[in-house]
Amino acid sequence: MSELGDFLARHPPFDTLDDDARERLAASASVVRYDSGAEIFNAFVEPIRSLSVVLTGRVELWNSPEAYEITEPDEILGVGGVFGYSSLLTRDLKGPRAVASGPVRLCQIPEDDVREVFTGQSGAVFLARQLSVRRRRSDPTPAHGTVDELIRTAPVVGQPSMTVRQAAVTMSDHDHDYVVIPTRSGEFGILTDGDIRARVVAPGLDLATPVSEVMTVPALTVPANSAAADALTLILEHDLTCVPVVGPSGELVGAVGPGDFVVAPAGPSVTLRRQVIEASSVSRLADHARRMPYLVADLVRSGEPSSEITRVLSLVHDAVIRRALELVLASHPELEPDAMTWMSLGSNARREPVLSSDVDSAVSFDDAVSDEMIDRYRAAFREVDDVLRSCGLPIDVNGAIASMPLFARRHGDWRAAARTWLDAPLDNQGMMFTSLLLDGRPIWGDQGLLAVAEVFADLRSHPGTLRLLLAETLTSKARLRSMRDVLARRGGTFDIKNHALTPLVNIARWGALSVGSSEVDTRSRLRAAAGSTMLSQDSATTLVEVFDTLQRIRLENQVDQLDRREDPSDVVTMRRLSPLDRSLIAQSVREIAAVQRRMGNTSQYTPVTEWGSGARSG
Repeated sequence: MSELGDFLARHPPFDTLDDDARERLAASASVVRYDSGAEIFNAFVEPIRSLSVVLTGRVELWNSPEAYEITEPDEILGVGGVFGYSSLLTRDLKGPRAVASGPVRLCQIPEDDVREVFTGQSGAVFLARQLSVRRRRSDPTPAHGTVDELIRTAPVVGQPSMTVRQAAVTMSDHDHDYVVIPTRSGEFGILTDGDIRARVVAPGLDLATPVSEVMTVPALTVPANSAAADALTLILEHDLTCVPVVGPSGELVGAVGPGDFVVAPAGPSVTLRRQVIEASSVSRLADHARRMPYLVADLVRSGEPSSEITRVLSLVHDAVIRRALELVLASHPELEPDAMTWMSLGSNARREPVLSSDVDSAVSFDDAVSDEMIDRYRAAFREVDDVLRSCGLPIDVNGAIASMPLFARRHGDWRAAARTWLDAPLDNQGMMFTSLLLDGRPIWGDQGLLAVAEVFADLRSHPGTLRLLLAETLTSKARLRSMRDVLARRGGTFDIKNHALTPLVNIARWGALSVGSSEVDTRSRLRAAAGSTMLSQDSATTLVEVFDTLQRIRLENQVDQLDRREDPSDVVTMRRLSPLDRSLIAQSVREIAAVQRRMGNTSQYTPVTEWGSGARSG
């Protein structure tokens, strides 16, 4: 494959074309360079004759002819960015105006060869997301940001007394694959086309069976004003065909399924996740998984909230890990997949991963699994580690990974260990394990390792342990420069994870523990602890804003590193940031440090028994 063909294979919408089609495009394309500030074209004024793809550098786009006098562009495209398709496909003067932001190298594909690009599924998804004129970056509300914006038709509603046959006819008449059934209790049941096949046809039940006997009730629902990314998470985590959408008073207003999210900012993740799930081999899995950074880059450039970007990335991470487990365990018939629970730990468990995040994990086995079999499982998990590395996911061999003995135990062993850590957190790395496992989220198997969280739910009755955990939490100080940085003369860089985000995440974890909250993600933990003696409402609100700001800067920095073909890291070169972002980092560090000081001071004169009082989850 040619160098240009290989480049196109890594970027949508070219990634799903076959190799021959990509090579034809590469052969017909030309590579053009533009100096900084040069106007590449103005498609509001004159027609363009080629589709442009950014090879190196950045391109600024103005999507409205009225915006020429506005300093800030509507979009800034980096490596892999595609532009010019609107005018090219419609043959109208639809824009945009494109200007080189620094030296730029472009691949330009002649219009005669472009239409083939947009006839496949990837091209259709690409157009669905891109063809509408983007809102200006100053608009804080992204298109399709909430669930109600995704509802396209009225919901299909049935009655509890109807038969399965009548429900199927109703679905057919409305051209939908579900029917929602209101119940007397005020809840909703749901029956889908897949349910009819699995619960009625397969076991040979009569189609005259009442829907009330085979429907799912109560159905999971989502509020109409909830974030689209949250609804997508619910649907994908529970493998749902669709989910009813309810209004402020609990009334049914619609239903959404995975296909409705194609036009939402997170839409491309649905396609990528499906490709990951259906990957037939390790090599195919790696091919799909290595597109994750480009998905993140697209979302960052679209101005999506950092919390939604990381949530979407965690969904794809989960799918990659599950598929890696399936492929490896399929080659080990002696290992029983149902005898284990795989736990995601760290940032992915909190649904806060970025491009530099390691894959942290632990496993809990059924109590009947022998030591010999655990050793065999761990050998297979080392193969899983290798698969994940091939997928571009970092694995820290010195960190928390399921292939290591300390992180692969039986359910009973985990529960016993948790009790030991609760009673004596200073022994046997108790505080380290506690922090890791309290972030745990099962993505394979039963809820075995949740025993750790259950044990620590009683933390408030162990004031000594709660105090020790607070001291450990406050050990990691928020600061702009460490002594190591000073001695190494690294004044021009900032480790945004270790010196800002980790202290904040630790505060949130401890805060949730202190009020007995089971929330896992940082933002929800802060909100749960808000108003407590140790974390005021104002402090919690400020830290949520600080967390979002730091995550945004972190993601933007990593996308910039990706554009420069550098490995994404958490070290930010300050001179590369805008003056505003440099100021925001400094202010964020001051806010975190101030909360740490207040928590430390408050702990000196307030009884431990009062630390969690006043919080929402109190």
